[in-house]
Amino acid sequence: MKRRATLEMLLGISKSEKDTNIAITNSFDTFTGTWDFATAAHLLRRTTFGPTKAEIDQAVEEGMAATIDRLFGPIPVLDPPVYYDFEDDPLVPNGQTWINALRPVMTGVTGARRRSFLTWRYQQMRDTRLHIIEKLCLFWHNHFVVSGSSRSRQMYNYQTLLRRNAFGNFKTFVEEITVDSSMLVYLNGTQNRKNGPNENYARELLELFTLGKGPTVGPGDYSHYTEEDIIQIARALTGWRHGSPITNGFDPTIPRFIAGSHDEGEKILSPRFNSQIISNEGAEEYKRVIDIIFQKPQVATFICEKLYIWFVHPEITPEVSANVITPMAEMMIDQNFEIKEVLMALLSSEQFYDESIRGCMIANPIDHFFKVMTTFEVAQPEDYQLDYRIMNYLRLQVNDHGMAIHYHPTVAGWKAYYQTPQLDKLWINSVSLGLRQNFVQGIINGFNRNGFRLEIDVLAFVASLVNPEDPNELIREMGNIIFVQPLNDEQITALKERLIPGLPDFEWTVEYGTYIQGDLDLEDAIKSKLKSLFETMLNMPEFHFI
Repeated sequence: MKRRATLEMLLGISKSEKDTNIAITNSFDTFTGTWDFATAAHLLRRTTFGPTKAEIDQAVEEGMAATIDRLFGPIPVLDPPVYYDFEDDPLVPNGQTWINALRPVMTGVTGARRRSFLTWRYQQMRDTRLHIIEKLCLFWHNHFVVSGSSRSRQMYNYQTLLRRNAFGNFKTFVEEITVDSSMLVYLNGTQNRKNGPNENYARELLELFTLGKGPTVGPGDYSHYTEEDIIQIARALTGWRHGSPITNGFDPTIPRFIAGSHDEGEKILSPRFNSQIISNEGAEEYKRVIDIIFQKPQVATFICEKLYIWFVHPEITPEVSANVITPMAEMMIDQNFEIKEVLMALLSSEQFYDESIRGCMIANPIDHFFKVMTTFEVAQPEDYQLDYRIMNYLRLQVNDHGMAIHYHPTVAGWKAYYQTPQLDKLWINSVSLGLRQNFVQGIINGFNRNGFRLEIDVLAFVASLVNPEDPNELIREMGNIIFVQPLNDEQITALKERLIPGLPDFEWTVEYGTYIQGDLDLEDAIKSKLKSLFETMLNMPEFHFI
């Protein structure tokens, strides 16, 4: 798949293409190569949102093992979302959280809570630094899809569930998500009753969450399970509702089991599950279902493939399947489906750091957004209301790029992670590319929103570099921060034309040196030249890869 060629075509640029599809090592063994700025940056780009130069430098200093330990350290405790633009709730004023308050019946409260929650999610991705939790939460949100809920407390509880289980036990995770209120609503579990079973969740539990469909080998037989298994498992999952009566009201976020709606009959599974029989276990029967599913080694293979696609490469070759996925799945089974150690091993592997893996993915819209906003440390307002308003505005811009959290296009998630042969190339088309370019141009040139100016401080960023007075080193170091592969001499020469068109290097050295010595009359000229350079570099094909 020619990702860079696709971008170059859309950008109207023709350059030589490096094949980023064929891995060299295909090994799950621990990486023993050189740990440097490039390898540390690769790890942080894949596991965090928009790593800064200082964070990459810190990772280089600490080393690979210590950095990965830090990424999987104690999960940060978050302040909950708050109202920021809604004053009508009689119980919860602006600045306080609504997550433990029932939703009053009044106009505007649904939208206010939804904006608060979704904006808060972006704030967490921005503010959680040097930790993998937010990247994992987004992965699990795309795996256990729940989309379009109007109940923000359900969405908050679902997000809390993802966060709690993100690198815990996968089996426990599946158990909890099965009776989560948001999932019960989204996949019709709350409508699944003994006299009218609904098969939606049972089908996705097998096809999308645990086993994968597999090749069809006969009518209704998908090699890992059958249509009859879906029917029987749906019967076993009957009786659950999304919501419980509480004092002075009804809480839609608390799941409950209604014995009278549960099918108490025997459920006989197909030979794909060794014809096992599920007897009535009431409210615990769903756990029996999951016990049976997790007896199949395919569960480990399936989730390891999903993790590989998200963190390493969008395609799995036969060699990768044999040499990386298989030992990874074996490790997961040996670990009793604990996620942490397996994922840490993948991120420590020779395969992960192979040259062919670095930059093999087109950045999704959220990664692209944070690569601009946090890598360049764009200032955000200190006032909480203004911060919410600004981040909500920026969140809506990302939605337009095709990646709206909690509003997936299908239950299978974002198409870029499963729709072959395009896969991650789906993030880029003539419309989305134009939106990315407009966003970059706006942040570089700066604009006012709600009285606050959003702008990359090009002077501050360049001042943080090692040798900004040398135009070659300035461009080279900036390239190392934002690009996967280092710029070559030809590219650096071309980029200098944006900084000092037609002039010798010493012209920049003298002018910038004079400016930093205190000649503020040169500030506007220096800033203008840097903005021209930044705009060019942030619109190069290389910037769209991670």
